[in-house]
Amino acid sequence: MVLKAGTRLGPYEIVSALGAGGMGEVYRAHDGRLDRDVAIKVLPAELASDPSRLKRFEKEARAASALNHPNIVTVHETGREGSTDFLVMELVVGRTLREVLSTGPLPIKRLLAIAAQIADGLARAHEAGIVHRDLKPENVMLTKDGLVKILDFGLARTTSSSSGSDEASHLATETGTSPGVILGTVGYMSPEQAVGHPLDFRSDQFALGSILYEMATGRRAFQKGTAVDTLSAILHQEPKPVAEINPEAPAPLRWIVERCLAKVPDERYGTTRDLARELHTVRDHLSETTPSGPGIRRPFVGGRRRRVAIGLAIAFVVVAAAAAWAGRQSVRVSMPTYEQLTFRHGFIALARFAPDGTVVYGTSTEGFHLELFSVRAGNPEPRSLGLPSANILSISQAGEMALIFSPPAVFVGTLATAPLTGGTPRELVTDVRGADWAPDGRSLAVVRRVSGKNRLEFPIGKLLAESEGLMTSPRVSRDGAFVAYDDNTVLTVVDSAGHGRVKLLPLNGCCDFAWSPSGQELWATVEGERGIRAVTRKGRQRQLLSMPGIFSLQDVSTDGRVLLKRETESGELWGLAPGESQERDLSWLDNSAALDLSADGRTILFAEIGSAGGSNGAVYKRDIDGSPAVRLGEGKGGALSPDGKWALSMFKADEQLELLPTGPGQALRIERGPIATYRAFGWYPDSRHIWFNGIEPGQPVRCYVQDIEGGKPRVVLPEGWRGRGVSPDGKQFAAARRGTDVPAFFLLEGSDRTARSIPGVVAGDDFLRWSADSRSLFLFQQTDGAHEARIFRVDLSNGRRELVKEISPTGRRGGGGFISAVVSADGKSWVYSYSRYFSDLFIVNGLR
Repeated sequence: MVLKAGTRLGPYEIVSALGAGGMGEVYRAHDGRLDRDVAIKVLPAELASDPSRLKRFEKEARAASALNHPNIVTVHETGREGSTDFLVMELVVGRTLREVLSTGPLPIKRLLAIAAQIADGLARAHEAGIVHRDLKPENVMLTKDGLVKILDFGLARTTSSSSGSDEASHLATETGTSPGVILGTVGYMSPEQAVGHPLDFRSDQFALGSILYEMATGRRAFQKGTAVDTLSAILHQEPKPVAEINPEAPAPLRWIVERCLAKVPDERYGTTRDLARELHTVRDHLSETTPSGPGIRRPFVGGRRRRVAIGLAIAFVVVAAAAAWAGRQSVRVSMPTYEQLTFRHGFIALARFAPDGTVVYGTSTEGFHLELFSVRAGNPEPRSLGLPSANILSISQAGEMALIFSPPAVFVGTLATAPLTGGTPRELVTDVRGADWAPDGRSLAVVRRVSGKNRLEFPIGKLLAESEGLMTSPRVSRDGAFVAYDDNTVLTVVDSAGHGRVKLLPLNGCCDFAWSPSGQELWATVEGERGIRAVTRKGRQRQLLSMPGIFSLQDVSTDGRVLLKRETESGELWGLAPGESQERDLSWLDNSAALDLSADGRTILFAEIGSAGGSNGAVYKRDIDGSPAVRLGEGKGGALSPDGKWALSMFKADEQLELLPTGPGQALRIERGPIATYRAFGWYPDSRHIWFNGIEPGQPVRCYVQDIEGGKPRVVLPEGWRGRGVSPDGKQFAAARRGTDVPAFFLLEGSDRTARSIPGVVAGDDFLRWSADSRSLFLFQQTDGAHEARIFRVDLSNGRRELVKEISPTGRRGGGGFISAVVSADGKSWVYSYSRYFSDLFIVNGLR
């Protein structure tokens, strides 16, 4: 079936044809609701006429639609218009990898850039339990700016019984898992596909190996005169070595190709994330990988190479046994050892090694008031240092501590020094976010707040770097020539003259790094990883340690000991339903956080932000009466539409706003226009418009309004003001000036955009919502180091302040604090989330 321009499929209008293949025709179409162009794939009649296969296709399409990743084409929805079934996808403008390969092999640098992105996309899909099963150059798109997009995840389910001489990749075959059914595209399918065996993620690795081979050599790894002969080659033959065709290909790349093309799945990569890391490493270290001759081969995959590997292994065993018999020292593999230091049920802020081998740490066992203790390996009894509430930042080789004195739950305060042996602290500088001693113990590097900006100084007073964003945790190198610091959660290094600034790694959190014993690397816990990564000042990386659980690196001693803090966190959700007098526990998984509450107080929107929610978080809807929660989609923030039909959420991986249906329907993405980053967001009372605080490149944070059915965002509040919420009558907008959270409001009717202050509002008040009559605000205020809180109702006309609820969670051991609170429009129902977290310290020996 060929569709003409102007044909409508549901809300989509066909613009032009893009191409056709075994899975049907593909068209460019326009979505008038969101004013965007999309790609629509019209499914072939033989698929649409088979109910079981169509149902299976729709199931996989839904799974594929959850793969929000920069290197995977987004599936928006499936639809049906009359007898026509179709799939709606993101429109990608560019060329297929097949078109790019038509001119021959690719330059190695470009090859690795493309390969690393393909592997990243595959790894994301495989982590979600989705296998592509028809990966080939036709299904890889390259945009003009070099971005790779993988097409058709899990969608190739067309059967073809042909086995003629046209072996090209146009031959699409069934990709189900029934025994005896050939899967994938001839020429790129794995051996297990070729014989109809069940598949897993390693089948995609084989296909990627075939693509890598073709990019490196300009030839297909397996191409014979007929499809049957090609299948036979996949099962029984090895392709000609890459080095014989392209001697310029670096040896590590050749080894990756060989491992991917192993005939036995177990000889490929244990995870595709490992494969992606290897490709990234080769790409980032290309200048170091000089090509070796074609005779140098890596013996770890099938056929003759495997027999050589077995022979070498046997020879090694014989030699080792002979050496042992002769009394020689045997080879031993050194593994890291762990020793737990702390055992109390409390929260630890920071910890540092002292020169004598003890560890000093700031901890809280009740509330958030820190106390300094020291502990030594082998002795589990901590010793109080007898100082007022303070946190440890650094200890010099002479035993002088750099401390920060700050209010509870605040990591900005006054820098002071005090001897480890005891003495009165001496105050040095205020508004400090971090400090570290130089190797000589005479000067300090500090990050402090000056005139609204964060400044890195070394020594104090000498400016090395400055930023309006978050900056913290300076760490001076072993030779004093460089300072590493946290610049907006990115590990950054600058020399002591303020030159040569280099951004190295995304951090898992502040203070999660230290210089290695040699001073040639930085060791850090990295965002999204459970382990320690080493990185040089030039950006060369290696994995140092993998660990279960959530750890943060605290310090590294000159003799190689590593100080780690293990974190355990849980989030509780408590709420009061309409007409009830007793709060109930609404917690769902391991870390539940309240996002929104319907105006009538009966439906709560919350997120799972811990391990159970995954790296992107998960958004749930639940009735406040305690009935089971319903998962709506991914995200860590959200807001319910006033009509209850949508949940506005932000997908954290690419900071994309999405509309998640609370009932039947498909998720929709909000057209972002020029917006690079989103902050807070919410709804207008008509449920057709949203507001958000966003950032355009080169602009400060501003408040915007946008129609969810289409159109670009437009600025709604004066610059310098951040939105908090629109009143139910649509006439007023609560906001806060940048740098303060004290609410004010604007009138949305007329041309007057002057901020109006609210009597009765005090410092520390945080906006929750408007009252149902639009005459009052509900405000939330935390006290006692974030362990107690109150909800107030403030009348806009006279500032009358009414206490609605005092909140004090039961039990206060460990660290903790309120994550969020929401309240109904009449103030009679509420839900709040409270986080509890505990810490333990470990020393790790044996890392190199």
